[in-house]
Amino acid sequence: MIPIFNSKRQYDQIGSEVESAVCEVLRSGCYILGPNVKALESELAEYIGCKYTVALNSGTDALHIALRALDIGAGDEVITTAFTFVATAEAIGIVGAKPVFVDIDPDTFNIDPSKIEAAITPRTKAIIPVHLYGQPCDMDAIMDIAHRHNLRVIEDCCQAIGSTYKGQKVGTFGDIGCYSFYPTKNLGAMGDGGLCTVNSETLRDRLISLRNHGSMVRYHNDELGVNSRLDEIQAAILRVKAKHIDEWNSKRREIASYYNKLFASCSDIQTPKELDNTYCVYHQYTVKIPNRDEVHKMLGENGVGAMLYYPIPLHLQKVNAFVGMGVGSLPVTEKNTECVISLPMFPELTKEEQDIVAKTLIECIEKSKSAACC
Repeated sequence: MIPIFNSKRQYDQIGSEVESAVCEVLRSGCYILGPNVKALESELAEYIGCKYTVALNSGTDALHIALRALDIGAGDEVITTAFTFVATAEAIGIVGAKPVFVDIDPDTFNIDPSKIEAAITPRTKAIIPVHLYGQPCDMDAIMDIAHRHNLRVIEDCCQAIGSTYKGQKVGTFGDIGCYSFYPTKNLGAMGDGGLCTVNSETLRDRLISLRNHGSMVRYHNDELGVNSRLDEIQAAILRVKAKHIDEWNSKRREIASYYNKLFASCSDIQTPKELDNTYCVYHQYTVKIPNRDEVHKMLGENGVGAMLYYPIPLHLQKVNAFVGMGVGSLPVTEKNTECVISLPMFPELTKEEQDIVAKTLIECIEKSKSAACC
């Protein structure tokens, strides 16, 4: 079986260093908001290119707390994409705001900036672009709209650490950037974890307060906060892994390039497209194919792991029924959810495994087409 992701191979490479870092934390007796969290925040601020970062316990909390820090809540509207993981819209709902979904660019799967302005109302307070699969959004266009309409921008970078747009890392264009360290991410912890990037000292302090029960000083609680503190063990693990992130992202790009070469002569497979002046880190390698559901089943039967990210768009999920958008309201999004499939993608994937994946996918597509004609 060739899996969609294999964390064990990564551990085989860096396991001894990770174990040493974890044991050092265990011996220290300091487990929450200690020196590793502080060091991680500093190191990632330098890497991403922002003034400050605030470590949290998940990417979902990063989005939720970012909205809180910008005073977005009940009665407000936030424009975003329906072609993403539920956490993006979930965070909007948690603060009492309403997600307003707009359609996507069919090539990048990211929010289509040309659709944003038509969705702006007097209640619109922010835009959340999602750098899906590690592909940067068109941030010039998005920031131009935000500035003209006095809107906040929260970048969902949960799949895109290290991605750049015109040489600048994502998460540094808007008011706040949000990252996830879920174990399958390009930079993944061995548990949950998250991060906010910010250039405003005032917003940084607000984020720090919100993650710690609304408190900057112990037992002085200034507002309703949450408990979202990244623990020292996960911070120590992330510090080890962060040293390798550029190497791993570069390897992902090599893997994507080789996939592109393998599929170049197959007209049934539409490979990912990158915007000009962007650096995609390929959290996923996602293609468009015919007869997707049947091919997905056949791949599994033939030992190739593949995933459907995401088969049901957010505007058609039961949890978002109150938004009032039915089938046909986002035609590009809906069409893509029916034909995209993500193939095995992790830095340790071998060319021999890619050869098998490509050969199997092409064969499964041909078999599905033959079956459809019978």
